[in-house]
Formats: sequence, structure tokens, C-alpha cells
Amino acid sequence: MNGYFRLIHEEGKTGIKFFPPTDGGEAVTVNDVVDYLAKKDIVYDKNTLYKAVAISAEKEIVILLEKRTTLPERECYKLTITPDNMKAYVRFYAPSVGGGKTTADELIKDLESAGIRYGVLKDVIQLCFARKKEYCKDILVAEGLEPVHGKDAYIEYYFNTDKKAKPSLKEDGSVDFFQLNVVQHCDKGDVLAKLIPEDPGEYGMNLLGTRLKPRDVKKATLKYGNHIEISEDKTTLKSLVNGHVELIEGSVFVSDVLIVENVDNATGNIDYEGSVQINGNVCTNFQVKAKGDIEVRGVVEGAFLEAGDNIIIARGMNGMGRGTLKAGGNIVAKFLQSVNAQADGYIASESILHSTIMAGTEVNVDGKKGFITGGKVCAVNCINVKTLGSSMGADTLVEVGSDPKLAIRLQELMKKVEEENNAIQSIQQILLSTKQKMAKGVKLSPDQLKYAQSLAASNQQKAEAVTNYIEEIEKLQGQMKGKEGACIIVRGSVYPGTKICIGDVSMVIQKESQYCRFVKARGDVKLTGI
Repeated sequence: MNGYFRLIHEEGKTGIKFFPPTDGGEAVTVNDVVDYLAKKDIVYDKNTLYKAVAISAEKEIVILLEKRTTLPERECYKLTITPDNMKAYVRFYAPSVGGGKTTADELIKDLESAGIRYGVLKDVIQLCFARKKEYCKDILVAEGLEPVHGKDAYIEYYFNTDKKAKPSLKEDGSVDFFQLNVVQHCDKGDVLAKLIPEDPGEYGMNLLGTRLKPRDVKKATLKYGNHIEISEDKTTLKSLVNGHVELIEGSVFVSDVLIVENVDNATGNIDYEGSVQINGNVCTNFQVKAKGDIEVRGVVEGAFLEAGDNIIIARGMNGMGRGTLKAGGNIVAKFLQSVNAQADGYIASESILHSTIMAGTEVNVDGKKGFITGGKVCAVNCINVKTLGSSMGADTLVEVGSDPKLAIRLQELMKKVEEENNAIQSIQQILLSTKQKMAKGVKLSPDQLKYAQSLAASNQQKAEAVTNYIEEIEKLQGQMKGKEGACIIVRGSVYPGTKICIGDVSMVIQKESQYCRFVKARGDVKLTGI
């Protein structure tokens, strides 16, 4: 409890008694005493009073103020209202000996008289008067309601909005500049952004009954382009297509066509759900994969391109022996040089040089040059070319009548059969050796027996796999006997040394011929005019 003081009235004199604080309370202050005495018009000696206040911090002390008799003083208090009109405090002063006490109702009425219309803490006041009162201590008796400040609206983006390329790290800690993670992919139905609406907050009230407005908050709206839907409450954006998403000047854009200038160190490899348009070139060792089309308006070097649909290369491709094209649709390129190209549809070019070409339907080589020189060119239905082979004798093989994919699968199966047979042979040798040991009475350990059993099971599985592979090989060989009507058309010259294959028959050109068609007739390759 804080230290406090009270007036003492005796015949012919007025004094003051000081009480020290208890239980860690605060001592009486000079200001408290001076203010109190000033309001009561009581004269005192300043030095004596100051010394007494200092001593009162430790023990009780009584001093004489003036030699006259004064009337008893009632319990009173000092009311303080903070400058912002949000809090009111009272500081009680003890009554003199014989003085009366104030009541809770008196205090409440005084607060009303002071203009306090809101926030009177009546329960606190009643409790204060119901128990032993603490003097010379500020007691909160009224408190305003602070406004609850709201929050600005904001948008959460569910994709990386940082356009700066950040290369990924390899396992050894080195930087992989081919994987820059530049493109932000999205799938149909993906949530792209959510608007968290503004919170306007709540009004407050000061002691005078004045409403206090919370601070103004900022609103926000979702801005977006095509291929995006917004929820009914205007708070969620979703993608309508598979593609990529970007944030441009505060707006969300989704496109199913990715447009880049070049594929190089600035972009890294591209793996995209939609179509890709490259306005420039694709540099060596980079990859472009797209579920849709790939269109390159420049040239392609020794790169890897794979499209779910078509690949179009306006200025051609020099694969440098390592360039690869794979298309679920067609491939169209101005020229193909030292390229490995495979298309489920047709392949069209003005020239093909030293390349491995496989088309699911046709290969058309037209234009001023229109030549196929060197390499291997295969198509299921037809190869249409102006000049076939070379006067310099470059090894050139053209083949029609069977699906190139079947040939690739056949090679894979034959390799698997060979590998499995080799494994079976090794297992059988171990099993035979184990059987011979047992026949001689050699006792095998549990681990050796378990190992022998596992080898026997593996031998059975591999034998069954070989049987399945051989059945598939026989089926493929039947499909590869040749497509009816398959042909090779040469609208210019075909040079000696060129090998022509149609289905399961072939021939090597012995002399130069012009304007001819090669077909399969009576179990052989026949040359006819066009």
C-alpha cells in the first residue's frame, strides 16, 4: 500500500501525520501534500514539510502546520482526465480525524459533471468503496474504447511472381543453367490468386461520448486476362487451361502459348504444357518440350525438341549429329541436316542431309533443292523427293511400307531377348553346379539354399519373359511385311548406291534414273515411270 497522510486537528493547532508505505508501495510525494494543503488554504513551513515527507518514506511522523484550529476535512479525491479523453483517474486523500467519507454515488455524479458520458467503471468504483481504500494512488475509474484498426486488403499469389531467372542446383552443388525455372506452369483448375478483403476495423468511443474512427484501409481487386475464371465472390482466380501464368503490372495472365525470343542461357530448358513459340533460335544442348506445338521462327542447332503435336522450324535445323526432333503430329522444317527426327504424322522439308528420319505417314522433300542425301529416311506410306542420293556416292537408305516405330520396338525386343538369354545361361550354370554339389553329398547352408531357390525363381521369370518377347517379335514381323501401296517417288534423279527398301524387300540403285517410282511387285522392288 502507498504511503499517505491525514490532517490532525487539536485545540489551537493543526498538524499533519505521515504514514510510510507498506508491501513495496510508493512513498508520499511532496506534490501530493503541497497540492492538498493549497486547496485547503492551510499555511505550512516549507522546509519542515519537505523534511517530514522525506522521513515518511521510512516511518510515521507528525509535524505542526499552523497554530490555529481548523475544521475537520472530509475524504476527498483529485480527478485527472488524460489529454486524449480516453482515461480518467481519481487519487483519494484520507479524511482528517473526525472527517467524513465520500460515497460511490458522489464520485459517479462528479464524473458526470466533468463531462464523462462513456466508459465509467462502476464496478471498480463500487469495489473501491466497499473495501479499505488506498490513498495517494491513481485509480482508473473510467476508460474509453479504443478503435480497432482494420487491415488493408491484399492478394496472395500461388505462383512465383519474381521474373528473375534462378538456376537450380545440381547434386554436386554446381549451378544448372539449363534449368532456370523461368516459366511458371499452371494446370486447368489451378488456383492462381486469392484476394484477402480489407478489414474496415471498428469505431471506438472516448470518455466524452465522441466516436473515434479507425484508420482508413486500402481496398484491392483482382485483375486478370484471358483463360482465367473468377469466383462469384470475386476473391479467387483459377486457370481455365493448361499453360503458364505471369503477373504483369498487377494483372494475372494465363496463356496456353509460351512465347520466347530464344532458347539459350537466358531461358534455360523449356518444359511446357501448351504450345511454344520461339521467335529466334534454339541453341545447342538445350531442350524444348511441349504438349502442344513447337514453332521456331529461326534456326535450331544441336538441341532436343519434343512436341505432343507439330514441330515447325522456319529456317531449318543443323543438328550437328546430336539434334533430335520428336513430334506426335507433323514436322515441317526448311532443311534437316545431321538430325534424328521422328514424327507420328508426316515430315516435310526442302532438303534432308545425313539424317535419320522416321515418319508415321509420309516424307515430302520439295522445293528448289528437294534432295535426300546420306542417312536413313523411313515412312509408312510414301517418300516424295526431287533428288535421291548423291553423285558423290553418299550412303543413302530410304524405306517405306512399315512403321518405323515397329522397327525400333523390334530392335528393343531382340536386345532384351539376348540379355535375358545371357542371364538365363549364367543362372543355369550356377544351378547346375549347385545340383552337382548336392549329388555328391555336399551339405548347403540355409543361406545357400535360399539363394539357389531365388535363382530358380528368377530363371523361371526370365524364361517366361523371353517367351512373351518372342511372341511380340513374331507379331511385329508379321506387321512389317509391307503396307499395300507404299511407294517412293523421285521427281528428279536417283543416284547409284542408294538403297531402296519397301516392306521386307530391297534393292540398290545401280545406275542413275530420272522421274521414277519405286513400288513392291511380285516380291521385289520395281522401278516404274511417273
